[in-house]
Amino acid sequence: MPTLRLTDDADADALLSRNPFALMVGMVLDQQIAMELAFLGPHRLAERLGGELTPARVAAVDPEELEEVFRTKPALHRYPGSMASRIQALAAAIVEGYDGDAARIWQDVDSGRALKRRLTQLPGFGEQKASIFLALLGKQCGITPDGWQQAAGDYGLEGYRSIADVTDPDSLARVRETKQAAKAAAKAARR
Repeated sequence: MPTLRLTDDADADALLSRNPFALMVGMVLDQQIAMELAFLGPHRLAERLGGELTPARVAAVDPEELEEVFRTKPALHRYPGSMASRIQALAAAIVEGYDGDAARIWQDVDSGRALKRRLTQLPGFGEQKASIFLALLGKQCGITPDGWQQAAGDYGLEGYRSIADVTDPDSLARVRETKQAAKAAAKAARR
């Protein structure tokens, strides 16, 4: 995988670039916290667990211990309990369904629709999150099964819509501006 630049932290970006499970953990954490903090989370989690971040390792941790790891300041998420549980469920699903290898989720898949279906079957990945992650894989990781852009919906288009479009601090700022403008438009439409 190419080197991703999602966090402005070289070590965290290196982990995301070499570890497909870490990238998925960051995607799950990308909810109700800043994008760059969500994707910094896997690096902090790996440090706190004292080794490489793998599905088998996370699935095997005592749930109460994992929740404490998430709560340790700085907390890995504003909802550490529910996110620890969600990440552990994701890890267990990858161990059970993909022999502990997150990259197998997108290997040997024949279409973007099939890959999106696989993603939405995983804990923590609803339709929108699956679309964004599919766009991230396609735009930045070279994972481009037939029809990936259509399966990713608007997130597959050019522009600054999501983490899939973040490649440096400037693009992060542009994504943030786009999200703020969309929220403002939605709020105005409700009035």
